[in-house]
Amino acid sequence: MSQQQLSYRKRIDRVVNYIYDHLDEPIDLQLLADVACMSPYHWHRVYRAIQGETIAATVKRLRLHRAAGQLAHSKISIEEIAERSGYSSLAAFSRAFTQIYGQPPAQFRRAGAHVKLQEAIAQGEGHLYPVEIKTIEAQTLIGLPHQGDYMDIGRVFEPVFGWLGQAGLLPQMRHAMAIYYHDPDSVPEPDLQSFAGAVMEGDVEMPEHFQTRVVKGGRYAVLRYRGAYAEMADAYRWLFGTWLTTNGYELGDAPCVEAYRNNPREVSPADLLTDIYLPLAEV
Repeated sequence: MSQQQLSYRKRIDRVVNYIYDHLDEPIDLQLLADVACMSPYHWHRVYRAIQGETIAATVKRLRLHRAAGQLAHSKISIEEIAERSGYSSLAAFSRAFTQIYGQPPAQFRRAGAHVKLQEAIAQGEGHLYPVEIKTIEAQTLIGLPHQGDYMDIGRVFEPVFGWLGQAGLLPQMRHAMAIYYHDPDSVPEPDLQSFAGAVMEGDVEMPEHFQTRVVKGGRYAVLRYRGAYAEMADAYRWLFGTWLTTNGYELGDAPCVEAYRNNPREVSPADLLTDIYLPLAEV
């Protein structure tokens, strides 16, 4: 990637970070042009060309992703969630949410996958999801670290995928992965550490601000999760609290890892596929 391309990439990354930090506020295109340090006449065309979607699509996707998490894991009223998501009426929010998540917000809160998982945890149901025991080789991730709410790890995945796409490296990507170093139920949200990256085929020259991490090789319990990222916290609780204790495995000395098998821009949240890797002690 040339220095000129890298410059545009960094400016678009600033815009994405600004959006994440201001999801509760109206999006001002003139202000975003200033954030990008580009002409207001042309910057949005650059954004769409590099990101593959409009600003409006990005904002809608991120707001509804956050809304799904709030519906699943908070007691914030649906009316307030709708207002925070930038919708002037509950009806408009419900239509937009249903279009993406396949069910109205109230039904999602009352009967989404997270509810099924919570009931399975309470009942000690140990076979809710198929879990395979796999031995994997060590894998190197190229990407960026993230600190804070795991639901916001997308803010570093955006520049990772943006760089891969702009450099023409997406055909060399095996899959996207993330390493999660802490338990979000026991570590304060601002202190949570994670890493978002991609496993690549062959050698790749990466930007100087990118980093690498190694996913430890060894034995893992792998849960294939289908559904919205916002509901996965309960899948972890089931995996640790029910499956692990039911099956008697010992945990290994490595963090949990997720491998993402499809793209949230290309499939609905209900069809997202994520492999959750739980490290196990060697026998």
